[in-house]
Amino acid sequence: MAYMRLGDLLKAAGLIDEEQLQKALEIQKSTKQRLGTVLIDSGFITEQQFIDAMATQLGISFIDLTKTTIPTDMARILPKNIAKKHSVVPVRVVKDELVLAMVDPMNFVALEEVRTATRKRISPRIAQSTAVDRAIATLYGNEGAARAIEDMRSEGGASVVQIVNEAQEIVDDSSANAAPTVRLVNSIIERGVTERASDIHMEPRAGDMVVRMRIDGVLRQILTVPRDLMGSVISRIKVMSNLDLTEKRAPQDGRANVRVRGTEIDLRISTLPTIYGEKITIRILNKSAQLKSADSLGMMGEDLEKYNLLMNNSDGMVIIVGPTGSGKSSTMYTMIGSLNTPEVNLVTLEDPVEYNIDGVNQVQINDKVGMTFAGGLRSILRQDPDIIAVGEIRDGETAEIALRAAITGHLVLSTLHTNSAISLLDRLLDIGCEPYLIAEALKGVISQRLVRRICPDCKTEYEAEEEDLIRMGLPADSKGVKIYKGKGCPNCFHTGYHGRIAVFEILVMSRRTKRMVAENVPRAELMEEFVREGHYRSLKDGARDLVLRGITTVSEMTRILNAVETD
Repeated sequence: MAYMRLGDLLKAAGLIDEEQLQKALEIQKSTKQRLGTVLIDSGFITEQQFIDAMATQLGISFIDLTKTTIPTDMARILPKNIAKKHSVVPVRVVKDELVLAMVDPMNFVALEEVRTATRKRISPRIAQSTAVDRAIATLYGNEGAARAIEDMRSEGGASVVQIVNEAQEIVDDSSANAAPTVRLVNSIIERGVTERASDIHMEPRAGDMVVRMRIDGVLRQILTVPRDLMGSVISRIKVMSNLDLTEKRAPQDGRANVRVRGTEIDLRISTLPTIYGEKITIRILNKSAQLKSADSLGMMGEDLEKYNLLMNNSDGMVIIVGPTGSGKSSTMYTMIGSLNTPEVNLVTLEDPVEYNIDGVNQVQINDKVGMTFAGGLRSILRQDPDIIAVGEIRDGETAEIALRAAITGHLVLSTLHTNSAISLLDRLLDIGCEPYLIAEALKGVISQRLVRRICPDCKTEYEAEEEDLIRMGLPADSKGVKIYKGKGCPNCFHTGYHGRIAVFEILVMSRRTKRMVAENVPRAELMEEFVREGHYRSLKDGARDLVLRGITTVSEMTRILNAVETD
């Protein structure tokens, strides 16, 4: 049975039929991927079904890599290039036998190559693909970081000349012969990309430097760097981002472009002097992951209809609101992408420019030379624009110029930090905008928050309890309401969550509501009008829908609502 072809094995297990197998084989011929990968990517089987079939039919045990501690010396047993090539990771050695975690235990080419490289008998175990990728990044990243730290100490740290000369922009196996400091920084960046981190924090403490990564909105500690090597690491990052190596008392901002496993990555680097040294924060921006449609943001149903209505305007102002980290920039870039056509002149004012978009005239704010949001906006208006995107409204002057541009035939997009859509009006009034100007220019407001998605691999259904129903705003005596949560599995670090999705509250202005804004009527009265017109759907409504659809949990819904002002 161990030598039965994979397709026949899965057919025997009743997971696929002959037609699906033939379709998968045709795809395999063009993509050159392994058959198991093609079947999973095509949706013919799930990864868990594949694992269960392998375990049952071949008698190969499943290994949960997230609960398995792999000694760092395993990285010396099997070269990293072989591990990455075949999606395998060495787990432990027992006498002359190597326990090997594999995505596809029927990959006999991989088994033979590992056997030749290690000169050991192979005992295969099946593991989830994401867990194997993470284990490879962790094992070889930790080992690479440890070896780099060891080499840095043996060499007495890295000289500035050495760091400057190593201006390498490829963060992968090609850096194996680079200077130890370069290898250490590269391993940290590669780990961040593998873990889907949005930010990397390098924080100096009294005795060392702690490296933490923000994954799905939560910071996790990854490793520590000895204090005596901290200066070399900081200098390397400054070189990558063209920052001043000699300036350690003032904050600096820079950017770098690197390539990680063939993917172009933008890095935004910020330094901040602290009592223990300079803190480094690196924002990771994956160029290939730019959002291109409202569906990719998570908009659906009524929210999508109102979004499309706002996008059909040729003039006026649309403002996206929410706290820091709520996904406002992603929404704006999606809007810019859909509006970017050869027929329009689209100009943006950003601080910083996060993604380079072909066909869009992007302007970087630079306060040092007087290129402020307000000054830049005045200049843009002399450039015959059709659409203007202002990264953020920070003061009354910028707000007034943007509003006046919106009533003179331009479509203006911008963001503002407020807690809810309706509170935007009070914020604009606070910074000095006239009610009549707001009413005439404003077409709509998009308020949003990010919630964590339930991990699809460990998602379980249960009946909502009374407390859950109350938190969702449903009658406490409702019966049979099914909701979901994640039990925790290797694919999600046993958190029950994997990835995030936005929740929206979208207001579309009508003639009646515009008149009420101009007259500065009480907000409660204005909200009643939005509800009466059917143009209002709160964040709570959107979050509850995601809970009932099995996309997020009640606790995530409660978390975002606790931060929103309620009437």
